[in-house]
Amino acid sequence: MRLTRAAGLVGAAAVLAACAGGAAAQRDAQERGVSRGGVRPGITVLLDDSVHLVRGKRVGLLTNQTGVDERGRSDVDLLTSDARATAAGVKVVTLFSPEHGIRGTEDREQIASGVDERTGLTIHSLYANTTIAPPDSTLRGLDVLVFDLQDIGTRTWTYVGNLVYALRAARRNDVELVVLDRPAPLGGERRDGPMLDSSIANAEEHTAARPGRAYALYPFPLRHGMTMGEMARFYNAELGIGARLHVVPMRGWERGMWYDDTGLAWVRPSPNMPGLWSALVYPSLVAFESSNLSVGRGTDAPFQRLGAPWLDARRTVALLAEREIAGVRFEAERFTPSGPGDRKYDGREIPGIRIRVTDRGRVHAGRVGAALLWAIARTAGDSLRLDTAGFDLRFGSPAARRALMRGDDPDEVIDETLPEVVAFTQRARRYFIYR
Repeated sequence: MRLTRAAGLVGAAAVLAACAGGAAAQRDAQERGVSRGGVRPGITVLLDDSVHLVRGKRVGLLTNQTGVDERGRSDVDLLTSDARATAAGVKVVTLFSPEHGIRGTEDREQIASGVDERTGLTIHSLYANTTIAPPDSTLRGLDVLVFDLQDIGTRTWTYVGNLVYALRAARRNDVELVVLDRPAPLGGERRDGPMLDSSIANAEEHTAARPGRAYALYPFPLRHGMTMGEMARFYNAELGIGARLHVVPMRGWERGMWYDDTGLAWVRPSPNMPGLWSALVYPSLVAFESSNLSVGRGTDAPFQRLGAPWLDARRTVALLAEREIAGVRFEAERFTPSGPGDRKYDGREIPGIRIRVTDRGRVHAGRVGAALLWAIARTAGDSLRLDTAGFDLRFGSPAARRALMRGDDPDEVIDETLPEVVAFTQRARRYFIYR
């Protein structure tokens, strides 16, 4: 971490301890050449020793392709056909799917509801032009709603919106919510700012009068280091929802584990999240979705690069190199998006910047994103265009965005967000499940 004079706002020791998780956050599994492995996700624990939570009950299941056990067997198959579920009299009566659909292959809006070919169960899509809550009509007659979706550790992930909306819907319909927990892919020890400004957050469900913001729910750090189960506990309490919530924890997961420490196979949580490296750089680049820069959709490395026809990549990389940003290296390159979901520069070779991770334990998502915006704004002039509302909702801070655009030092801008991140960490600890 590069500490500038603005870091005097918080003692360096406190910042490093609370935001980086101490020395444990610096370990890199690839350098160690070992894998602790042996993690069992919540679905396995449910069927092994917590099946009483669904015994003899009518169940709705909110999941997608990430809802699998350690052997890759889907929750749908396990809860409808596994001998343990059958013996317990589990009755799955309906399915719900988030953004990208039940199989995670859709990269568009207006995903239709349908029928699961294998089971004949109705699939209620919870993604139209935004994420929506399970309709009350679909919850009537259910005893329990089971939730199993893979988060990627970034505030902007809409599956967390599904979680909050499910908590609200469950409370409203007096249905128990059972969350089957999964790993935090980037580990659970580090939190990076900026925080989401409370003035633009909205954790309420979508209505015609006030659109929902499943990707901008609550003042959370950009990278939060919590599991879905921990966030369920946090939101249920902090938002005063009061749903009947039961989190089924993983077995064998520790906060210092990255996803490739777990022994679990990576399952794409979305079409543009092919692996851990994209997930790690994603929080640094996601705000640029609201710009005229491509973030590498339609390439083999989405969210590991960005570019545009007008970008002076070499000059921008030179500026970034002078900053010596910890954990990453920037390279000028050219790339060609092919059939990108954002429809930016399809089939056109464009100059770009590739973000190479050199030490994942030292990557600070906010610093990387802030430096990129600062450098591109300096080299692009009027060519860079931002949808400022969309950018702010993802980056988190209108004030930080304005400071970077006028040329303020990006490290100092991010340093000013650290006290809020430290305060959040102290408040969030009470909801942690794992050591």
